[in-house]
Amino acid sequence: MEDFLALGGNPTHESFGVIAVRLLVAAILGALIGLEREIKNHPAGLRTHMLVSTAAAAFTVMTFEIYHEMVDLSADAIARLDPIRVIEAVTAGVAFLAAGAIIRSGRGDIKGLTTGAAMWMAGAIGVAAGAGFFSVAALATVLVLVITILLGQFEKRFLDDRRED
Repeated sequence: MEDFLALGGNPTHESFGVIAVRLLVAAILGALIGLEREIKNHPAGLRTHMLVSTAAAAFTVMTFEIYHEMVDLSADAIARLDPIRVIEAVTAGVAFLAAGAIIRSGRGDIKGLTTGAAMWMAGAIGVAAGAGFFSVAALATVLVLVITILLGQFEKRFLDDRRED
């Protein structure tokens, strides 16, 4: 490890194990959402949701690490290191990706809204996992699956829903 640090790797505030678990939890929870989309043959599926969730977690972990690295700075410098800005940037980036999943057909039908929303939630779940809020990440994942699976079946059965998403 010392050799690695000598090459320019920064020591982290959190242990490698903690960081690995946070990223792994994000990947697994993203996979659960992506698997549901994949089974329904939607364009953004397993890998996409895993990547979105893991990337959001990685950005969150890096934000906290950078913040801890800079705690010795002046109060003015710390005030500019607002971790919320990274969450805003992750949200905007995921929204950009999610918008790509939304398609309007020639008949005016809009498809992909649920997939786009699921990608947005995968980003939020990744942020929660990256920050170590595993209970929030797990609960959000369960809610996404309930919404996409159970409410989707309810819509098709009782509301005569003919949408493909």
